[in-house]
Amino acid sequence: MSPDACAQSDLATRTFPNAEGATPMMVQFLNLRAQVPSEALLFYRMGDFYELFFDDAVRAAAALDITLTRRGEHQGEPIPMCGVPVHNAQTYLSRLIRAGFKVAIGEQVEDPAEAKKRGSKSVVERAIVRIVTPGTLSEDDLLDARSANRIAALARLASGELALGHADISEGRFASLKLDEDDLAAELAALNPAELLVRDEDAREAALICPSTAITTRAKAKFDPASGERRLLERFGAKSLEAFGDFSKAEIAALGCLLDYLELSQAGAPAKLAPPVTHLPGTVMAIDPAARASLEIERTLQGQRKGSLLDAIDRTVTAPGARLLAEQLARPSTDPDTIASRLDAVGFLVSEEGLRADIREALKAAGDPARALSRLCLERGGPRDLAGLARALKEGERLVARFARQTLASLPEAITQALDALSLSANPDLAALVEDIARALVEEPPLLTREGGFVATGWNPALDELRTLRDQSRKVIAGLQKTYADQTGVAALKVKHNHVLGYFIEVTAKQADALMGVEPFIHRQTMANAVRFTTAELGELESKIASAASRAIALELEMFADLRARTEALAEPGRRAAEALARLDVWAAAAAWAVETNAVRPEISTGSELVIEGGRHPVVEAALARSGEGRFTPNDCSLDGEGKTAARLLLVTGPNMAGKSTYLRQCAIITILAQAGLFVPAKRAVIGIADRLFSRVGAADDLARGRSTFMAEMIETAAILNQAGPKSLVILDEIGRGTATWDGLSIAWATVEHLHGVNRCRALFATHYHELTRLADELDATGNVSLRAREWQGELVFLHEVGPGPANRSYGVEVAKRAGLPAAAVKRAQAILSKLESDGSPAAALADLPLFSATPVEAPRKPSRAEERLKAINPDELTPREALDALYALKGLLDEGKP
Repeated sequence: MSPDACAQSDLATRTFPNAEGATPMMVQFLNLRAQVPSEALLFYRMGDFYELFFDDAVRAAAALDITLTRRGEHQGEPIPMCGVPVHNAQTYLSRLIRAGFKVAIGEQVEDPAEAKKRGSKSVVERAIVRIVTPGTLSEDDLLDARSANRIAALARLASGELALGHADISEGRFASLKLDEDDLAAELAALNPAELLVRDEDAREAALICPSTAITTRAKAKFDPASGERRLLERFGAKSLEAFGDFSKAEIAALGCLLDYLELSQAGAPAKLAPPVTHLPGTVMAIDPAARASLEIERTLQGQRKGSLLDAIDRTVTAPGARLLAEQLARPSTDPDTIASRLDAVGFLVSEEGLRADIREALKAAGDPARALSRLCLERGGPRDLAGLARALKEGERLVARFARQTLASLPEAITQALDALSLSANPDLAALVEDIARALVEEPPLLTREGGFVATGWNPALDELRTLRDQSRKVIAGLQKTYADQTGVAALKVKHNHVLGYFIEVTAKQADALMGVEPFIHRQTMANAVRFTTAELGELESKIASAASRAIALELEMFADLRARTEALAEPGRRAAEALARLDVWAAAAAWAVETNAVRPEISTGSELVIEGGRHPVVEAALARSGEGRFTPNDCSLDGEGKTAARLLLVTGPNMAGKSTYLRQCAIITILAQAGLFVPAKRAVIGIADRLFSRVGAADDLARGRSTFMAEMIETAAILNQAGPKSLVILDEIGRGTATWDGLSIAWATVEHLHGVNRCRALFATHYHELTRLADELDATGNVSLRAREWQGELVFLHEVGPGPANRSYGVEVAKRAGLPAAAVKRAQAILSKLESDGSPAAALADLPLFSATPVEAPRKPSRAEERLKAINPDELTPREALDALYALKGLLDEGKP
């Protein structure tokens, strides 16, 4: 979570002491500290630790729950200090980022041996190599593999023009979108950026719209369109941005600000992103934040992925596929051709079971080539990333061959395009790179380059010679150990190595006399239980080994740098191939889910109808299947925005717990799935494309903005009535319930009339105000449906079936009884309800009711002896004779209880 606005402001206004009177090391720290934004903590590398000082240490120690200590004094005050080990720094870094901090890395950029040449008290040179922020992460252990990690910039020009720029540096994506003020909240909710760059004056609004996003303020000058254009042209080596698309001034300002910030976070290094693309307004369904939350598309109301729509339908086998599926659900398309292209691909793989299984099996070995490629371009990747990228591209080539082997009808265009992007034969340079990586690296390369050992034997003769020299020298040392043991008569003599002494001879203290003062042994160190020696020959061999080992590592690093540079030069075809693998994963996974759940291909229409036959809620259906509580009851829905073949607005009535909210949500979810290019859980569905989806389902307050539940409901309802158009889909649940009965009814009544006559959009309106159902007779394009329930032997049974016409009653008291209200309270409620229903004036009816205390509270009846005896009998274990005896015994007990 990001710090609240107050904490952000506190971080941004921090000051640190000047360097007057400081030690050389502290002078260097304070100089680096001055180069870093005040809101960032500074990890200052000292040997095997990253140290933090002053206020950085105080905040980090509290956030990480580590010890805060003191190290000397500066200007008469103790210096707070804490530290984290370098080998485990990523763990602590991850925790700080999740806590909303930014962290600058002050790394050693000089070998300590070189520093010593300048004098024994010289300080090793350090430099800021990176500023880690929530939106600039690329390492696997800092990221959620199945979720995108975007950073966005909001540009608002003096002319009123508005745009969002956004990037995902973990994949190299870079894009922008021009938008209206009404679309801002919906677009930010869809993007869900980890970090958002805004002007100072926009920070408060941004924090309210995106409460879980880290808000970073930038100077107004950073959003200058002219500066942004120069920066973009320089970065991508273009003479005009028209080569990439038709960008508005606000889009250029947002992209330029993003590029500037990303270069700042990389300590001046250029951002490694694909050229920018612009998304045309209106090409995706706008889903307002309230609808996104109530429909639980990507996260539940508790913020968990488990239990969401995405969790219910996700059958992807790769992380990039999971991210792409989430993006398609978050931003369903409004373009019929795009939707049809996706549905064609899914439909093809639904019908090709064997091919679908082969694709999914092959993709399991593909890993995450998009993020591996991005890390390599950012120079943060290692040998394992190279190997992973090559393996993924080889799997892509195998998939191309798999399609070619099978005699198939003509492939859908989308699949053909994906296979073209994966074909290495169509890109010889990329094919050569993949082959070279496969030959150059060992089968299981290490994560990092620094220790070497990742280049395969036989790839480079010079490297093989150095390794042979190094390894043979080690064998010679092993032979020397035997020679020295024989020469001295000390069988326990050992030749050992450490980073301080290098190679040395070690014997016990009792055996030391056999070597002391004897040629060729030279005394090096005496300890409590051992004595260490060396020889000239051992020293020479050590030099040869060290030289060979260091030259071998240096040569490996050169080879890695060459392969990395070739990879970066081929980043664009590499990205296209990675995206193709992700698309294949989504289509195959969607097909697998469709087969598993009997989902069908929706018919996409440019009209305004919404026809669903046998629709099901995929999340609720999956939950019922897991719990074994029975099957989901399918239901139909028919809406027509023109009001010709069906109602434009349906009033949905029925008892609590009968399934009204589920019915509303499933209709909206089926629309989202269809426009995302996925099959839908229904027998048949005809979906007229919706440009916007609004939902007010469920009750919740908004304490952050000081809003009660009713006020939050009214604000969201106002947004719907002000923004919904003829192509929109609206679902509303129990509007007006949070205030007095007549006030609530009046608001609900006016809302229905406005949706019908002014917005003229498709709408489902669930209500307990039965007075509203008469509007179906007064408004020409309004109808009634209801959720059925039946009373059986004094109990209420929910059928969960939607049928035509209004409900005849709400059964609220029966639901309260099922919820466990005391019997006396239920009986009292029934009496009040009867009185109210029999009297046209509720106030007068209530005035004549006796006080609650006048109603006697009935104590729960204890079971009789006969009932207890009957409960103890297991009929399956009784013989006929025993059953007859038990029957007589029960009759006897009943006779005892008669007066």
